[in-house]
Amino acid sequence: MTLIRKAREYARRLWVRVSIMGLLAFVALGLTQLIEPLVPEEIATSLTGSAADRLLQIIANAMLSVTIFSLTVMVTVYRSSSTQWTPRVHRLIIQDRTTQNTLAVFIGAYVYALLAIILRELGVYVDERALVLFAMTVIVLVVIVVYLIRWVLHLQTFGSLIDTTRQIEDVTRAQFRDRLENPCLGANALTQEVPEAAEAVCASQSGYIQHIYPEALNNLAKAKGLDFYMTRNIGHFVFLNEPLMMVVRREDAEGDAPDMETLAEDIRECIVMGDLRTYDQDPRFGLVVMGEVASKALSPGVNDPGTAIDVITRIGRILSDYSDEVGRDRETKLKHLYVRPLDPRDLIDDGFGALARDGRSVVEVQQRLQAILSGLMRHPDEGLSRAARAAAEDFLRRTLHAIDFDPDRKRVMSSAREDVQDAVGRAIAGAE
Repeated sequence: MTLIRKAREYARRLWVRVSIMGLLAFVALGLTQLIEPLVPEEIATSLTGSAADRLLQIIANAMLSVTIFSLTVMVTVYRSSSTQWTPRVHRLIIQDRTTQNTLAVFIGAYVYALLAIILRELGVYVDERALVLFAMTVIVLVVIVVYLIRWVLHLQTFGSLIDTTRQIEDVTRAQFRDRLENPCLGANALTQEVPEAAEAVCASQSGYIQHIYPEALNNLAKAKGLDFYMTRNIGHFVFLNEPLMMVVRREDAEGDAPDMETLAEDIRECIVMGDLRTYDQDPRFGLVVMGEVASKALSPGVNDPGTAIDVITRIGRILSDYSDEVGRDRETKLKHLYVRPLDPRDLIDDGFGALARDGRSVVEVQQRLQAILSGLMRHPDEGLSRAARAAAEDFLRRTLHAIDFDPDRKRVMSSAREDVQDAVGRAIAGAE
């Protein structure tokens, strides 16, 4: 599982896909050398090398120009998205699969054409037997055309607000579902205090916890006769020499206690830290980014409450998938690792906190916010329902203090659920 997680991380990097397509260019040309002797001579000599040369020249000339154009578009979209929406969305757009695959195919085709031209000049491919090379070049052209069409269609929405918010929602929802299908990353739920006998493994650098390898941590704990308590969840910022992991020796452990310095190094190798939060294993970060997009839309320079309303709906759709990581029956796969579960109060605050504050005086935004929170109050999970109710009361009180026009106050009040209206009304009356 650790190898699979690392492979997924590298698969999202552009240079990896480009390198793979470059290697496939070598493989394609190698296959032509293997297939050519198997083709009957009367068929293999039906085409001359000049036919393949023309296609190779077209690919070499066109792919260089198309690749430069695509890179220019990609960089422009990255910068405009960071400026218009939020800089945190930049990292997500960089990992756009269609863009990465298209660039990889274009560069791979360019490498194929250059290598084929070089081999032709060296006499590896002779004029008399060029049918296989021609056929392989036609296949490469078909692949180029397919990805060129996909790229053109993708450019119609690439970097737009709707496409950006949809990407954020998709990746956040995927991470959210992965976390809930594998509660606490497959480890025990850390809901109690860490045992007093625990020893701390401190961070060797300051940064965000970006990714952990829970299977590797569990195997390490099992081999050393220990239990690991991860007191800092993924996405938390940890300072230098701040406790990163708490270690407890099990009562049934055999042998001597492990060396703490060596153990600390092994633990740090299983925890990826960096200067930025990432979407991997961190559904809360996706909710934060969506809230930032809505807050940016509510700024005076943008003044787009419709975007904020759309984001509120998307966040509500994501949170509707929530289920308690602790209360339901499940099999704990990693018995020597303890991880804190997601807190529904944090999820509500991550998604709605910033936009509720920045849009406190926008009636339409507050009406949609109260409607979504009312829906989440009917969620079967009691924790999420209580968190939604508490947030609805707080947001409604703030809005009523921010709005002076009485009809607007009544509109917002009427959009809230009746029990929320009663609670807020009593609180305001008591304050007066």
